[in-house]
Amino acid sequence: MPNWLLPENIQDMLPDEAWRIEVMRRDVLELLRLSGYQLVAPPLLEYVESLLINGSADMDLRSFKLVDQLSGRTLALRADITPQAARIDAHLLNRQGITRLCYAGSVLHAQPSGLMQTREPLQVGAEIYGHSGLESDLEVQRLMLQSLALLGIQGVHLDLGHVAVFRAMVRDAEIDNALETALFNALQSKDTPSLKILVSTMPGDMQAGFLALPELYGGTEVLQKARRVLPHSTELLNALDELEHVANQLKPYAQHIGIDLAELRGYNYHNGMVFAAYHEGSHDAIAVGGRYDDVGKSFGRARAATGFSMDLRQLHKLIDKQALPKGILAPHRNDSTLDKEIDKLRKQGNIVVIDLLRSLLHRDELNCDRELVLSNGKWTVVNINV
Repeated sequence: MPNWLLPENIQDMLPDEAWRIEVMRRDVLELLRLSGYQLVAPPLLEYVESLLINGSADMDLRSFKLVDQLSGRTLALRADITPQAARIDAHLLNRQGITRLCYAGSVLHAQPSGLMQTREPLQVGAEIYGHSGLESDLEVQRLMLQSLALLGIQGVHLDLGHVAVFRAMVRDAEIDNALETALFNALQSKDTPSLKILVSTMPGDMQAGFLALPELYGGTEVLQKARRVLPHSTELLNALDELEHVANQLKPYAQHIGIDLAELRGYNYHNGMVFAAYHEGSHDAIAVGGRYDDVGKSFGRARAATGFSMDLRQLHKLIDKQALPKGILAPHRNDSTLDKEIDKLRKQGNIVVIDLLRSLLHRDELNCDRELVLSNGKWTVVNINV
């Protein structure tokens, strides 16, 4: 096998893609900085226990693992930066009020999350710690949608769900862990025949409620139907009210807002509202997030938390491709006046490329449409004649 081949679903980023993604990263981080979020940069690997949120089986399957030769303990390459941000908030910053953190970095997946997805996403995201109200849910969801708009992603569809709906029904029906897991799997795959078998011994109102969940998706009118067909409990009705309030507030930021009460993404660690953004050019979600108040408990300090993340490599495929800006070609010579002119042009934001080969043969590879020429004792920028 040629030694230049890469593993499956692992790709190089060539100059055009790498520069565009770097601009995307800077733009999103600047939006977050101006919104009061502080940048953190956690390490690429940690002890495996620190990276598995509440022992999440899903995260365990996605994580590359290796043995640390110094300690003999098992390490994992991060598959998600969210638990690392939670660790920083709980253990290192140890603030008592609200903390806003953001991050941008590569993560590694043992298995791709989609058929054509990379196993090395470039994850950028934001988290709020120390606030349990709807205001923080709204803030991170609004920031997510603003970030997508900033990157030129139009026509975004936002899906909203709420883990508390399913949790309240499980609690009220006094369901054991094994049946809860089976119900969760059936709902995620919208497997109605299996769902009917699983609820067959439940009281009639509970049967009807669980069987209704896979059908409770669509526009915000779904919430009115849910209030009629689902078992009434304070927790469940509060969750429906929260979904309605957030959907109304976010209408200006999304082309369409949908409700899916069977959406239980991250069920092992989310405990409130969950959300995902979709685009007509992509089958998979292009940004995801939700509330995960209990994650900090693993680090000795549970804190209210909500946040979102997105993969810039995935988003790059959805934006209009633009040619990289052209540069100015400068000759290679020992001339202090030329050096000063090059410095001046670069400070003005121009790309200036030194022509080391001094050959016309490969000049087009330097991506320049102008050049510095000496005219009447002065260095002047002129257009390159093609």
